[in-house]
Amino acid sequence: MPELDEIIHQPVRLRLMAALVAIKSGESAEFTLLRDMLGVTDGNLGAHLHRLEEAGYIAIEKKFVDRKPRSFISATEAGRKVFRNQVAALEQIIRGSTGGKGRK
Repeated sequence: MPELDEIIHQPVRLRLMAALVAIKSGESAEFTLLRDMLGVTDGNLGAHLHRLEEAGYIAIEKKFVDRKPRSFISATEAGRKVFRNQVAALEQIIRGSTGGKGRK
């Protein structure tokens, strides 16, 4: 069975990483955009971001925009690689469960 990454396997973190890797490398998404997209609270998103940042999968940059603090989040290269591996592992599991025929 393929190896799944326990850190991003959690549903909110997997969706969060999917959103971040969809953004071009070097670009970022604002905290509030991610919060609204995922439908989570500030505290919940903050906890998930902290876990991903500790693992080195994301980078968080804090800036002031119009004198208000804002957080911008981006996937690191390590995070992008782990996400690609996670997707490949999930695809392998799906192929195995469907006898190699894939989903229809």
